[in-house]
Formats: sequence, structure tokens, C-alpha cells
Amino acid sequence: MGRANILLVPGIILLAFSCSEKTANVINPCLKYSCIQGAIVRGDTTKRSLTLVFTGDEFADGEVHIRKVLKNQNVKAAFFFTGNFYRNIAFKTTVEALRNDGHYLGAHSDKHLLYCDWDKRDSLLVTKVEFTKDLNDNYAEIEKFGISKKDAPFFMPPYEWYNDFISNWTSEMGLQLINFTSGTRSNADYTTPEMPNYIDTSTIYKSIIDYETNNPNGLNGFILLIHIGTAPERTDKFYLRLETLISTLRAKNYQFLSLPDLLSME
Repeated sequence: MGRANILLVPGIILLAFSCSEKTANVINPCLKYSCIQGAIVRGDTTKRSLTLVFTGDEFADGEVHIRKVLKNQNVKAAFFFTGNFYRNIAFKTTVEALRNDGHYLGAHSDKHLLYCDWDKRDSLLVTKVEFTKDLNDNYAEIEKFGISKKDAPFFMPPYEWYNDFISNWTSEMGLQLINFTSGTRSNADYTTPEMPNYIDTSTIYKSIIDYETNNPNGLNGFILLIHIGTAPERTDKFYLRLETLISTLRAKNYQFLSLPDLLSME
């Protein structure tokens, strides 16, 4: 029988465990939501709602614009930062402002480690001890802003790359691993022109609209990933299209939910 951990989130109870595990006494979140290798990657596909998540490690140049748009649009988003980000004195006011605005603040690893091989996903590059220490160090930095682990039970892996070992270890720590919903190119908004995988903002935006138009469930339940900042070499900032994107999707009757509301187990 699988082992579950009860995670307390304001207004909900979330049960976190590997999606391959089963138990007769609790609800497996992966019976309700879409999962890949133990991580929730999409919410309810029958409801016209989605959530915005932002990650950050080195850069936060979009913070002012993103906060302004979210406030103007009355949208609550989730922000996953590394310990490097939380420790950076230059980002202290950013974290405090996002917390005061009521957004979800969570972990993205302490040192932005790569957990497993890009080509051989089942090949770990960290030990369980290294993983646990790094993630605990990340939460130690979050707690300095008055946010406890029980306030931030969702964990977004660094590089958005992980395997079953990572999801199981996350569950053992009483946390729920999540990842972005694939299908659009929004996660490529960090790329710079000299990179072979560079994607410009217009292409990213079009990929989201095309996915919504061409797929039966549209963006229902989507966890849409954007970066809070990018390297200076990328002058074509996708976050500058955020307000247009929100307005466009709202015109299509989408509702923007907070991450805990999107993934509520109620």
C-alpha cells in the first residue's frame, strides 16, 4: 500500500505521494489530475481555468511589470524561486512585495541542481542526501520571509526536469512535486538569440493561442510557466505580453486561479 502525506494549504487539504502508489483510504491526486513520473502537470481538463507560475534563479527584471499586470488583472500567481534567489539581497523587496500581494511563493531547489541526465532520465545526478539537504536549504531561505513549509507544499523542480526518484523523495518530505503543462513554448522565454533553441516572443505567444484553438480541452487545467526574468541578451521579453495574454484568454471565458485553487483536492 502506498504512503501518503497530508499537506495543509489554506482552505484545502492536499495529499502528496507518488502517483504510482495506491491506497484505499486517501485520494491519489493523480486520479484527478494529469501526472508525469509522479508530478502533477495539469489540473482539471474539464474546467475552463488555468494558473500562471513563474520561476526565478538569477534574474528578476520582469518583477515590476509582472506585479503590475497581475494586480491590474486581479490574478493570483505562483512564484517558485531558488535559494540563490531568496538569498539575493537585490531581490529581497521583490519577494516581500509578491508575498504582500498574496501570491504563492514556493521552492525551486536551493542551488538550481540538475537532478537527472537530460538523455537518460532515469539516471540520477544527485543522491537522496544531496537532494534532501538542498531542498531543505531552499525552504530555510523561504522561512526567512515568514513562509513555512506547510504554507508552500508545492515544489517545482529546477530546470523542470526530474524522475520518479525525485517525485518519491519529494513525497517523503511531505511535499507535492508539480511541473508545467507541456504543449506550448512559454517555458522557452528564457532563451537568448545566440542559443540554438532560441524562441522569439511572437512565436511563444502564437504557440499558446494555437494550442488553445487546436486542442479539444484548450488550456483547461494548464499550469503555464513563465520566467520572472531573463538574461540581458534577451531583449525580446515575453512577460511584456502578459497583459495581452490574460485579456485574450479571459475573452475566451478562461478563469485564472491560484495554484492551490487549481489543484484543490476538495
